[in-house]
Amino acid sequence: MEKFKYVGLVTLLFTLYSQLSSAQIKQEYDYTSEVIWGISKNTNGGLIGGFILKHGREINNGLFEIFGVELSNVKHPKEQRTQTANGSTFIWGKQNYLYTVRLQYGREKILFKKAPQQGVQINAHLTLGPTIGLVTPYYISEALGPFESRSVPFDPDVHVNQRNIIGTGRLFQGLGEADVKIGANLKSALIFEFGTFKRNVTGFEVGFMLEAFTEEIVIVPQADNRAIFPSAFITLFYGSRK
Repeated sequence: MEKFKYVGLVTLLFTLYSQLSSAQIKQEYDYTSEVIWGISKNTNGGLIGGFILKHGREINNGLFEIFGVELSNVKHPKEQRTQTANGSTFIWGKQNYLYTVRLQYGREKILFKKAPQQGVQINAHLTLGPTIGLVTPYYISEALGPFESRSVPFDPDVHVNQRNIIGTGRLFQGLGEADVKIGANLKSALIFEFGTFKRNVTGFEVGFMLEAFTEEIVIVPQADNRAIFPSAFITLFYGSRK
């Protein structure tokens, strides 16, 4: 009889130890805040569609409050690069860049939490907020002679052919001449997180973005322009937690 009592006591101690160990492991991999940055690719952008910075803090079990900012270059679907005789390229017909600064606020919910040092965590993400659009003139390099050129904004009424265009202007040239447009953005996504360390997180985010402005944004004047820009995106990110 005493033998069974001994076995029962050992079993009880082992069960308590297992539960305490499990709780300790879970606590080690819990977090209450995070800071994440990343690079995105979307259907309205180029090779690199933009950059993101996001801060999240826990407000409930597995539910986070999200503050974010995104910088992006929105392109027109009719944009096509043309190569010049000297090997440079430019976009024929493009009159303006559209740079956007997106401020975002929302919620992120943990759907599936990964086990310590293995697996994938899946989160659902929904944010909205204002967009500041910077409509900036697109500069081209125009030949004036055999050894002389100048950078000027593309004008569809003046530049009726490609003959004297030898390339584009400098990076961010004309940013000081930007016309500010106000809009709003709505973003929904699924986030897949990897990594084996508590303090660091890596992964990718896939989702849908809807951005709208109060008026039509002219990027390529000879094509259809719009005020609403839907897009699908993928973002690769890295961050830290505590």
